[in-house]
This record gives sequence, C-alpha cells and structure tokens, in this order.
Amino acid sequence: MNKKTSPWKSIQLGLAVLLVLFIYAYGFEITKVNLEEIRSEQRQESLVRVTRALARPDILEYDQEEILINNPVYVPCPAEDVAPPPQPDPAGPYMILTPACGEPGEVIAVEGFNFAPNSSGPLRFVPGSDPANPVSLGRDEFQVDSDGHFVATLTLPERLSEDVQYIRAIGRQSVGLPHFTQTAHDTWIKIVETVFLALLATTLGTVLAIPLSFIAARNLMKPVKSPLASIALSVLGWPAGMVVGYLVVRAVGNFTVPLASNMLINLISIVVALALFILAMRFSLPQVELTPPSLSVRMVRLIVLFLAVLVGFFGLYQFAGFVSNLGNALAPVLGSFGFLATFMIQLSDILRTLTPVTGSLTAGAALSSFLGRLGQRATERLPKPSVKIINILLSTIAGAVLFVLIGQLVEWLYQIGRIEYTLWGPALSGGGLGLALALFTQPKATLPTGLVIYSITRTFLNALRSVEALVMAIVFVIAVGIGPFAGVLALGLHTIVSLAKLYSEQVESIQAGPLEAVEATGANRLQTIIYAVIPQIVPPYISYTMYRWDINVRMSTIIGFVGGGGIGFLLQQNINLLNYRAASAQMFAIAIVVASMDYISSWLRERVI
Repeated sequence: MNKKTSPWKSIQLGLAVLLVLFIYAYGFEITKVNLEEIRSEQRQESLVRVTRALARPDILEYDQEEILINNPVYVPCPAEDVAPPPQPDPAGPYMILTPACGEPGEVIAVEGFNFAPNSSGPLRFVPGSDPANPVSLGRDEFQVDSDGHFVATLTLPERLSEDVQYIRAIGRQSVGLPHFTQTAHDTWIKIVETVFLALLATTLGTVLAIPLSFIAARNLMKPVKSPLASIALSVLGWPAGMVVGYLVVRAVGNFTVPLASNMLINLISIVVALALFILAMRFSLPQVELTPPSLSVRMVRLIVLFLAVLVGFFGLYQFAGFVSNLGNALAPVLGSFGFLATFMIQLSDILRTLTPVTGSLTAGAALSSFLGRLGQRATERLPKPSVKIINILLSTIAGAVLFVLIGQLVEWLYQIGRIEYTLWGPALSGGGLGLALALFTQPKATLPTGLVIYSITRTFLNALRSVEALVMAIVFVIAVGIGPFAGVLALGLHTIVSLAKLYSEQVESIQAGPLEAVEATGANRLQTIIYAVIPQIVPPYISYTMYRWDINVRMSTIIGFVGGGGIGFLLQQNINLLNYRAASAQMFAIAIVVASMDYISSWLRERVI
C-alpha cells in the first residue's frame, strides 16, 4: 500500500489541522478578539478624532488675532417693542440670530458671515449688566467653512438682568508668517537629546562588547585547555590580585590628592611619569635577547615592571587632575561653549573612578596569568605523583575559595544571616567538588577551560539580554535619578549584551583557513586574534554597530516612559494629557531621525565596507 496515501496519514493531517484550529481558537479567547468594539459608534468617533489629530502634528502655527462680534438678544422677549439692532456692516464679520429673543431654555440659531475661512472659536452669552464675565453655553464652539460662514444652535440661559443681553462670537484668524510652535522647540531639544543618548549608549556598549565577543566565540575558546594545577592557581590569583591591585592603586590615588590642585605640578608629573614609564617598559620588556637572562635579571625586571605600572597609574591620576583643573579654568571664559569645560570635569571624574577598577582588573589578570604559568610548568616538569598531590591541594583550596565568594554574594543579596549557609557550607561544598575533580582526573590531563569560560559568558549574556532595557532603565533611574544619564546606562548595558552576541556569532562564522595559518606560525592567542580574526570581522562589526545605534534611538522612546530621558518622556506626557497633536509631532521627529540614520548608515557602509 502506498504510504503517502494511507488513511493513517490523512487522519494525522486532520488531527494536526484540528490542533492548530484549537490553539488559535484558544488564542482568540485569551486575547479577547472582538470586532464589535470596532463597530461601536463611540469608538469610531474617538478613533476618527485621534487619527485626525495625529495627522496634524503641532509643528507650525500663526499668530492669532481675535475679533469680537456682539449681537443683542432679549431673554425673555420684551413686552414692548424695542428699537431694532443696527444693520451690520456686510464688509466685515457679522451674525444673525433667529429668533432675536426667547425664553430661558429656548433654542435659537446663530448664523455667521464673513468670518475667517476654516477658523473656529467660542460662542458666549454676555450679560448686559456684566459684559466682562461672559457665560459659557456648553458645546458652544463654532466652525467656519471655506466661505466664511457658520451655523450653530444655542440654548438661552436664565435671565441674568433686566438689560439687553448679547451673544458674542470670538473669531480667530491667522496673521503674519508661520513659525515653529513651543511643541516643536521642545521636540527638537528632546530629539537631539535622544540622538546623543543613543550615541553614548552605543559607544559604551561597543567598547565593552568587542572583548566579550572573543571569549563568547566557541571556535576561539574551544582549543583553550589547561592542566588542573594551572586552573586552580589562576582561580586563586584573580581575587587576590584584584584586592591587592585595588588597594595599591587607591593608595597611589590618595598620594596624588595634595598634588592634584596645581595645574603646573600636574603637567610636570605627567611628563615625568610618561618618561619613566617608557624607560622602565623598555628595560623590563626588551625586544631582542641573544641569550636567556638569569633569574636575578628576571626578578629585577619584574620589580621594575611593577614600579612602571605604579608610575603609569600615578600619571593617570595626575592627568585626571590636569583635565579637571583645565576645565575649571576654562569654564568662565567659554561662555556658550561651557559644556566643553563640563565635559572635561566629568571626564576627569570618570577617569578617577575607573582607575582603581582598572588597576584591580590589571592586577587580577597579571597575578592569575603568572600563577597559571607556574602551575603549567609544575605540571610539565614534576612527576605524576607529585602533580597529583599538588592538584588535590590546589583544587580543594580553589574550589573552597570560589564557593565562599559565591556564598558571600548570596549573603549580600538575600541577607540570610546564617554563617553555616554562606561561609562554612560553601567552603565545604566547593572544597569537596575540587577534591573530587582532582581525584577523578589524570594528573597531567588538560581540561577544557575555554569551553567552560565560553559557557559561563554566553549564559551571562543570555540572562542579561532577556531583561528588557525598560527594566534596566527603572533600576538606573533609582541609581542616578530621572534623566538621560539613566537612559544611557540602561541602553549601554543592553547594547553590550546584544552586540556581544552578534559579534561572537560573527567570529564563529569566520573562515578557518587564516586562523590555522597564523596559528601554524607559532602565534599566541592575542596575535592570532589580531592577524587572523579581526580582519575578517571589521565590516560586519561596523554594520552591526550602526544598526544598534538605530535601535537605541527607537528604544529611547520606550525607556523615556520610565524617566530614562529622551523624547519618550515628552511623548508619554503628551499622550497622558491627550494632546495627540503634540504627540504626533514627537512621532514625526522620531520617524525623520530613524529614516535619516538609515540613509546615513547605508552611505557609511557603502564607503567603509
């Protein structure tokens, strides 16, 4: 029997169709699909009103000139005949009331002539005894057609005095040339803020996403393997180096505080520090050596290298002080360009804040690398029994230290207050896992450290990317306050994780030939990345970065709803106030900026890529 036309296949197809229909039917129920709401007269009126308002963005306006037209009316009709009102001037705007008198609550027709075409205005009941306080008559707006004519109906109010009353039409007409509205000015300021908010966030995200993308690329991390002793010592080196590095660099910063207020001392310190740093680096890292140096020479070079790094951080602090002093000196004379002085001062503050962090990471990486090499050499040179013992000791200690650090993080987050859960328990668990790892692996076996780092990095990126920038903006608004700076941080963090994923996938798709060719020459990991990976990824990196800037402009309209700055804050405000014409102006500005950036990025890709 032909399998393709068997009854069972037909039954399966029918069941699949029924299942799809059932899923969509339940989806309609959950999402409450109901076209009756669209047919509602009230909904249609509201939709038409909002659509027409959105189609007329509040961008240009004319100066308005008001014309007051008064027509006498009697409430109620007088018992005696009264003199007829003077004849209106047919050359100007005038009104005719039908009838010219009536009882309170009676409806009269008001017909206007020679008003400004397509204008509008209010109709008011003016008491003869109090002309300065007209009375509103409910829905009393009149709309003039293209011929300057309008017809409206009014309900006469209760009589307010014995005097003649008046119906007043307040006509408005445009005079002069059109000019930008206040909404347009506000929109321009906020759209510029949005563009630069997105620019700073994209720059921050790109700078940090590029290094992350290399350790999140499987093809680069898979070949990285290390023996257990090297891994354990590297794990121990990171926290120890970071703590020592932070304390030392912070002490250097405290030492520079008395010298930071004098610009001349700053400048001299920078020059001297730069000269000493260059000389020390040349001595510590010579390019060519005919014979291997002795142990004492290497120790001296290591000490000089350490001092050179300290001198370098001293120079960074002095440079931060110089930039700050220069900004304060230029602030009074820059006038309208005072933002340049503010930029210098803020840049100095950022540099002072990041220098201890940079020192901490540098020391952690250096100590981890140094200890890792010691573990590598010990594994290669010592016999297996000795390596086994070293692995057991180091792996147990490293596991305990790593889990204790995790336990302290949990304690800080959740404030458990039980030392057995956050200190002794993690120490025993981590030490036990490290011991088991050392016991069940070969002494000189290499472990896939690259894949472990890759998996941790990708998991971290996926977890952060699952959090919307809107949520990040809420957190940063609490941290730094309402404004565009919170938006920069939120979009910057979201840009880091998003671009790191895109960049890493591009690294994973590079051609393997150049990579293998460079590795065959004996190049290290850094040289391989520089000469084999980077030339292949520059064009897509540029393209992804430009596209991310475009995304950040559009996302800034959303984070503005929670106080993240940009045009989104203004857009939300106008929507909440039902000012749809102003909201339309903001949406129009966003559309122009996004379209302009698309054309600019296309042009740049064509020129650069």
